[in-house]
Amino acid sequence: MIIHHMKNLLELEGIKAIVRNENLTTALGGIPATECWVELWILDENREAEARDIIRKEKDAEDMAIKWPWTCSRCGEKIEGQFTECWNCGESKFTSKKMDH
Repeated sequence: MIIHHMKNLLELEGIKAIVRNENLTTALGGIPATECWVELWILDENREAEARDIIRKEKDAEDMAIKWPWTCSRCGEKIEGQFTECWNCGESKFTSKKMDH
């Protein structure tokens, strides 16, 4: 799922990419695990640096979203950053406006 998300991000920027080996997980055990890893390949090697930068920025944004706690705007409960809903009242992190960072 993550590989396809990254592929979509690249394609939104005009970088054509393909996913390889996604069906090899069924062969796991018969061949080495490293040969079964799903891979994301870009079709234009001249855009590799740009593709890596896009993926790095996405990963950095995801890491920051996990690290930053937030306060529920409905009930005021402080929630750890990796959670997307308030455990107390069910309010979504994305509708709550207050981020504690």
